[in-house]
Amino acid sequence: MALETMAPNPVWDADAHEDTVSILRDHDGVTYTIWGGDWCKDCRSQLPDFGAALDAAGVDDDRIEHVAVDRDKQGPGVEEYAVEYIPTIVVERDGEEIARFVESEELPPAAYLAEQLDS
Repeated sequence: MALETMAPNPVWDADAHEDTVSILRDHDGVTYTIWGGDWCKDCRSQLPDFGAALDAAGVDDDRIEHVAVDRDKQGPGVEEYAVEYIPTIVVERDGEEIARFVESEELPPAAYLAEQLDS
């Protein structure tokens, strides 16, 4: 089930985030799994910009998985990936987790994950 909150924010300016978009574009061998809920305030505020960043970077839809959780934060993969807060975004390469964004990081999801992928 697709998260409506992942619909790209139409006013997000890719040019203002050129470095982030470039890093996301350069990591074409990774997948993104996003746990969230359309009912969640943090998801509604953070995920549209992340969706816009992935879109600007040309990340194919088949590399992005949306996982909707209920208000008890239960859903597919929650236990396996130890998801406690949403949004949680796990980036994997060849089945191995290489970066993770969890709800309250100091940077927005795209910038935070780009920084993690670039290090």
